[in-house]
Amino acid sequence: MTKRDYYEILSVSKSASADEIKKAYRNLAMQFHPDRVAADKKKEAEERFKEISEAYAILSDTEKRKLYDQYGHAGIDNRYTSEDIFRNADFSGFQDIFQSGGFEDVFGDIFDIFGGGVGTSRSRRTGPSKGSDLEYHLTITLEEAYKGCEKTIEIYHTQTCTVCRGSGAKTGTSKKTCPTCKGNGAVRYARGFFSLQQTCPKCGGSGEIVGTPCSECSGRGKVKKQSKITVKIPAGVDTGNTIRAKGQGEAGEKGGPAGDLYIVVRVLNHKIFRREKDDIYIEVPIGYATAALGGEISVPTLEDNVSMKIPSGTESNKIFRLKGKGMPSVSSSRVGDEYVKVYINPPESLTSRQKELLKEFGNISGEKTDEGVFKKIFGK
Repeated sequence: MTKRDYYEILSVSKSASADEIKKAYRNLAMQFHPDRVAADKKKEAEERFKEISEAYAILSDTEKRKLYDQYGHAGIDNRYTSEDIFRNADFSGFQDIFQSGGFEDVFGDIFDIFGGGVGTSRSRRTGPSKGSDLEYHLTITLEEAYKGCEKTIEIYHTQTCTVCRGSGAKTGTSKKTCPTCKGNGAVRYARGFFSLQQTCPKCGGSGEIVGTPCSECSGRGKVKKQSKITVKIPAGVDTGNTIRAKGQGEAGEKGGPAGDLYIVVRVLNHKIFRREKDDIYIEVPIGYATAALGGEISVPTLEDNVSMKIPSGTESNKIFRLKGKGMPSVSSSRVGDEYVKVYINPPESLTSRQKELLKEFGNISGEKTDEGVFKKIFGK
């Protein structure tokens, strides 16, 4: 069958520059790649893709283009025809082009779209790598957060095998070159026109395999174990704060360093205190007499009980501040405050003597009702 003119295939003139040829090929390759067309058009697209790829293989090479311009198709070595190119999975016909980087330069954008990579002989061997990080949620009380504490936690994670030290090989033996990738750490696959290079599934990219596996870890280089870890919780820690335990995560690959453990703290709600950042809040009841005459009351703090003065005539819901009785800051030397909201707590029942005194107080104050004065002063 008569072959079409290569310039005609790429829709460029015979005087087209190398950049114009490259641009034309790139546009056509993206348009006719079999993976970018409907299923019923794949066969047609594949043939068209082979044709434009063969044309570019010739016209992008200065020497081959000269031969083609002088002798036409007769001047081109058969090893550069599409039939031979697509019959050989290793793309031997284009070996010199691959080595020169010509196709990789053109295919860069295309492979970004197709999700692949140009097959080359470059090694992708991978060495030791850091293990994954872990997360642990720890619940503590407000008192523990106030003072700081130490907690012992248990985690189940992988650790580097102490017998083979992460190599996976039995003591006294060594790893062997991977037979699948021949030590390169990557294998090449033919997919249509492209030769794709991927991490070797046999050795995981290391280029080596374990000949005789370690009996302790079965060749994995790490084992799953339960560990007890003591964690220091700093004073002032709050819900959502994270503490890092370096090297306490999952074991690394191929003897690499372990990941880290991140302890996420949750501080429990307190039965009488409410926390807002470094300040704490509490509500304390006081009696009628204390509110009216003033006095001292005992107020609980996170450290102990302290004495607080109540001035005479104190109304219900009055807020007092106890400086420096709040939470220590986890990031500075500052200490928060405690805010005390007092409320007047009337007795549930009165003795006859108490009633008598209250009536007398009302009469002296000029109140017309027994309860009016207390409603005015105490809000009751």
